[in-house]
Amino acid sequence: MENQEAYQRAKKRVEAKFGFYTHLAVYIAVSFLLIIINLNTSAEYFWFQWPLIGWGIGVLFHALGVFVFPKKSAVTEKMIEKEMKKEALETEKNEDHTLSL
Repeated sequence: MENQEAYQRAKKRVEAKFGFYTHLAVYIAVSFLLIIINLNTSAEYFWFQWPLIGWGIGVLFHALGVFVFPKKSAVTEKMIEKEMKKEALETEKNEDHTLSL
């Protein structure tokens, strides 16, 4: 059981890293595309920097969430527990309703 839990945690970390690297690759590809469009259409003003700065901030926060602060917060854990309890109550309620019919 413990081995399965460790596997699931490792799987989630790998998926989070893969998600970040995908995000970064798309950011880089679109950045090059925006730079090319900008230089071919209006080389006198470098507007490409504005979407890249905004999106870059998003990539930075994604990286922080994956590599610097990878653990779930206590708030997240409490929310998960609350949802699990809610789901259990709904399931129990549905089972009781089915039995009474």
